[in-house]
Amino acid sequence: MSDKLKVGILGGTGMVGQRFISLLENHPWFEVTTIAASERSAGKTYEEAVGDRWKMTTPMPEAVKKIVVMNVNEVEKVASSVDFVFSAVDMTKEEIKKIEEEYAKTETPVVSNNSAHRWTPDVPMVVPEINPEHFKVIEFQKKRLGTKRGFVAVKPNCSIQSYAPVLTAWKEFEPYEVVATTYQAISGAGKTFKDWPEMVGNIIPYIGGEEEKSEKEPLRIWGEIKDGVIEPAKSPVITCQCIRVPVLNGHTAAVFVKFKKKPTKEQLIEKLRNFSGLPQELKLPSAPEHFIQYLEEDNRPQVSLDVDYENGMGISVGRIREDSVYDWKFVGLSHNTVRGAAGGAVLCAELLKAQGYITKK
Repeated sequence: MSDKLKVGILGGTGMVGQRFISLLENHPWFEVTTIAASERSAGKTYEEAVGDRWKMTTPMPEAVKKIVVMNVNEVEKVASSVDFVFSAVDMTKEEIKKIEEEYAKTETPVVSNNSAHRWTPDVPMVVPEINPEHFKVIEFQKKRLGTKRGFVAVKPNCSIQSYAPVLTAWKEFEPYEVVATTYQAISGAGKTFKDWPEMVGNIIPYIGGEEEKSEKEPLRIWGEIKDGVIEPAKSPVITCQCIRVPVLNGHTAAVFVKFKKKPTKEQLIEKLRNFSGLPQELKLPSAPEHFIQYLEEDNRPQVSLDVDYENGMGISVGRIREDSVYDWKFVGLSHNTVRGAAGGAVLCAELLKAQGYITKK
């Protein structure tokens, strides 16, 4: 019997579910033993359930092809076969909240890619390099749920990964006003060009709910635990526009920043290059060795050259220059379905395991 933790993927047939399955192939700590999806897919092998809808560029891992998909709504049955689950279910926000808490109440930790619980006050929303201390709120959540080991933890929105880590690295210069425009890949909508042909050569200046998430979620990440809940930070003020662009993977951000303490360009670059966190210290399996790279060339970062930096788990930054209205501006790039979605959640789970929150049942 393997000593790896047994993992279930809720919503395993969708694009983020597929990314989880790809990333967990040959993972040193975790093994996918259970896949759950809608009633429509239940009872079929994973290979049959996905059919011609496999969206990854790498082939479907052999180890999962013959796993028989379970019904995600049969909570007790799914939970009994795993040590913890990753959640990528496609349901309404209220349904997701309910089902994730139902799994937690079976004493099964849930690490979610969904947005439903991002503002539940005692649910930690974590970028492991930025706010690992927020996992401490889990003890308060367990009291509310009446659980001993079951809880829900989430990772934030994919679009903020290209600038929130950068602003975190620059915290000591006190950024207080930020304007960001994100140029977001179509895989963020769970699509490829094959199933979204109208995106070819096109830009859509609207992504439902995205701008509010992009403005508010960084403040929750920078918040503090007070009286058993996470209280968001008040500053900096962020205003954002989010635009869908004809790119498969990779969210790019053009960002303008005002600082209370005026840094030099050299100081800004040095802070980025030296920025690291607990995942690097603990050498977690999915942690990038260097979280943020700064590229000197005028035409970088580029999606085609830089999106897979550190296996898609790193952030690429370029074009730091003085601005005529704001103090400084820069361009950031992150992989939206790796660091921004499944990979970020896997890294959260690795840290939760390292800290003793996720154990064998």
